[in-house]
Amino acid sequence: MATCPPYPTRVHRHTHWWQRTWVRYGALITLLALSGLVILALVREQTGTQGFLVGLGLAVLPVPLLVAAFRWLDRVDPGPWRNLLFCFAWGACAAALIAIVANSFATRWIATATADPAGADTWGATVIAPVVEESAKAAAVLLVFLFRRRDFTGIVDGVVVAGVTATGFAFTENILYLGTAFGTDQLTGDSGIASVTAATFFVRVVMSPFAHPLFTVLTGIGFGIAALSAGRHRLRRALLPLAGLLLAMGMHALWNGSAAFGEYGFFGVYAAFMVPSFGLLTWLVIWTRQRELGTVRAELPAYVAAGWLTPAEPFALGSMRARRVARQYARKHAGKEGARAVARYEACATSVAFLRQRGRRGRAGADFTVRERQLLDALWSLRGVARPALDHAARATAPPAPAPRPVPPWAYGYGYGAQGAYGYATAHPPYRPYGRHPPHHPQASHAPYPQAPHAPYPQYAPPSPQYAPYTPPGPHRP
Repeated sequence: MATCPPYPTRVHRHTHWWQRTWVRYGALITLLALSGLVILALVREQTGTQGFLVGLGLAVLPVPLLVAAFRWLDRVDPGPWRNLLFCFAWGACAAALIAIVANSFATRWIATATADPAGADTWGATVIAPVVEESAKAAAVLLVFLFRRRDFTGIVDGVVVAGVTATGFAFTENILYLGTAFGTDQLTGDSGIASVTAATFFVRVVMSPFAHPLFTVLTGIGFGIAALSAGRHRLRRALLPLAGLLLAMGMHALWNGSAAFGEYGFFGVYAAFMVPSFGLLTWLVIWTRQRELGTVRAELPAYVAAGWLTPAEPFALGSMRARRVARQYARKHAGKEGARAVARYEACATSVAFLRQRGRRGRAGADFTVRERQLLDALWSLRGVARPALDHAARATAPPAPAPRPVPPWAYGYGYGAQGAYGYATAHPPYRPYGRHPPHHPQASHAPYPQAPHAPYPQYAPPSPQYAPYTPPGPHRP
C-alpha cells in the first residue's frame, strides 16, 4: 500500500559557534541589556533621580494604549510576542542610545564649526535628529524582516513592528523630556497647570503620543510592500523600504521644524498635516486588515473540499466578530485552555490561507510544503475544541436567511427556494473532497493513496512543483 511522502530530511552541516541560535540570542539580549543600562545612566544623569522617577511615571501612561492598538491591528494573523518585545526593547534601549549619542555629537560639532549654538540646535532638531532617529528605529524593522521573515508577510506586519519600535523609542524620549521639565520647575518653583511639566505632558503625551509611531510606520509600510513583492522584483524590494525611510525622515523633520514657522506653527502643522496623515494611515491599515480577512474567506474553501475544515469555518475565520464569539464560547465550555486552543486554531488557519495565497502567486519559499503540513497537522490536533466553537460562532453571526421565493406551479420544486448553510444560496452541489483526506475522514477509506501529492484544487496550484500544496494523508498515517 502506498504511503504518505515522509518529511524532508534535514541535512546536518557543520556550523561555527557564532552561527548557533543560543549564541545569537545571547548576544542580542546582552546588547539590549547593556544599552538599557547605559541609557538609564544617561537619562538619570540629565534629569536627576527625582526627575527620572516623575518622567518614568508619566511616560509609561500611553505605552499600554499604543501597544494594545498595534496588537489589535495584528489580530487577523498575530505575530509572536517575542518579536514585539524585541522591537520595544530595541526602540527604548538601542535606538534611544544611538540617538542621544549621535545627536549630541553632531550638534556640538556643528556649534563648534559654525560658532552659532542657536543655529546648531535648529540644524540638530530639523536635520540631524530625523535622520539619526529614524535610521536607528528602522534597524529593528530590518532585523525582523531579515531574520523573522516567516512572521513578516505584509503591510500590517510592517506597521505593527515599526509602531511598537517607535513606541519604545518615544517612551525613553518622554522620560528624558518630562524629567528635564520637572527639574526646570523645581528650579523656578512653578507647579500645576502653568508648569513646564504640565505643558510638556500635554504636548507629548496627550496631543501627540502617536508622533513617533506615525513617522516609523512609513518605514514599516515600505518593508511591508517589499514583502508582498515577487522575488523577481529585486530592485523594487530594495527601493521601497528606502522610500519609506525617506518619507519618515521628511515627516519627522517637518514636525521638529514646526516651531520655526511662527508662534502657531506647531498647531498649524499638527492640524493641517499630522492629524490627516494619522487618519489616512489608520484607514489604510484597517482596509488592509479587511483584505486579509477576505483572503482567509477565499483560500480556506480549498481545505474544506479536502476535508481539513468544515464548511462553516471559512465564514467564521473570515470574521473578527465570529472569531471573538468562538473564543468566548470555548472559554465558557472549556475554560481558558479551550479559549487558547481556539485562538491557536484561528492563527494556524489564517497562516495556512496566507501561505496558500503566496504559493499561488509564486512568492512562497522552498519550505512551502513542509510549512503547510505543519500548520495542517496543528489544525487537526486542535479540531476537537475549535470546531464546535467555530460552528457555534458561524451560526450566531450568520446574516439572516432571506425569505424563500414562491415556487411557481410549473417549477415542480426543482431547486427553487433552496438555501445553503448559513443563509447562502447553493448554486452548485457541495464540495467533494479531492485527493487525500485527513486522518479518519469519512471518505478516507474510499480514496486510495495516490502516489504523488495533489493540491485540494488543482486549478489553483502554482505552476512550480516545489510550491504544490501539501495534501492530507490517507486512512493510515505513517
